[in-house]
Amino acid sequence: MIQLQPNSLFGPARWFPTGTAGPPTLVEHVIRTGAGRWWADSVVQPQAVAVSCANHVVLRGDPYALALDSLAPFADSYVEAPSRFLPVLRASFERIVPQERMLYVRRALASAPVQRLMRGVTVRPLVPKDAPALAALRPEAAWIHASWEGSAGLAASGCGWAAFHRGRILAVACTYLRGSVYEDIACVTVPDRRSEHLAHACVTGLCADIDGRGRTASLSCAREDRPGRLLAWNAGFRLQREYVRYATGRPTAPHHPMPAISVHAQDGF
Repeated sequence: MIQLQPNSLFGPARWFPTGTAGPPTLVEHVIRTGAGRWWADSVVQPQAVAVSCANHVVLRGDPYALALDSLAPFADSYVEAPSRFLPVLRASFERIVPQERMLYVRRALASAPVQRLMRGVTVRPLVPKDAPALAALRPEAAWIHASWEGSAGLAASGCGWAAFHRGRILAVACTYLRGSVYEDIACVTVPDRRSEHLAHACVTGLCADIDGRGRTASLSCAREDRPGRLLAWNAGFRLQREYVRYATGRPTAPHHPMPAISVHAQDGF
């Protein structure tokens, strides 16, 4: 697929309706924040389009318009697409792993944690000066700020809460994808401080902010993620629907990157 410049896209609702919880929120997040990338099979009257951000991809349109190697930029990613794209996904990558996901929407008040936070722990909103503490998280936790293009972006977004102890971040909850109606949230806790209800405290504070912005919090997790499902329930989230996304492997055909192309409204997009 061809990468487009942000100003190339006109009428995104044609492809991605707004105000929908779950993966489609990614599209609104990219529009609002400028993070991520836009893709299409053609700059003139495209038949298939995609939006990518933080190794997540939302793919729509006609799969038969795609060449075999056109999805190569989405290797090692999580792709959400209608089932009609399965043949081209399977042909494009060495492996495709379906992942069952559960989408929750906040419908009730959070329950109180069964124990108080440990002494010396402070839970508060993130501010710009917290960027170094976010960057100091273990590498496997760096995904938490990927949708904001790094720790500085999340710290300055006004969309995150964290639990601190002596300047160290123990847990983070943030709006991972910010839409016009829903804010899809994510959270992470450092391994040595789990089971202390830090994520619950951060999510509760974050959801209060989301309520104040006039939006609704949503959250998705794997079907087998029992801790994540329990956290969602205790934080007032209720199951809305289930869906499948596809984890991709390496591309099956060589890929030669193409430069981003800027087009105008008259080009038919």
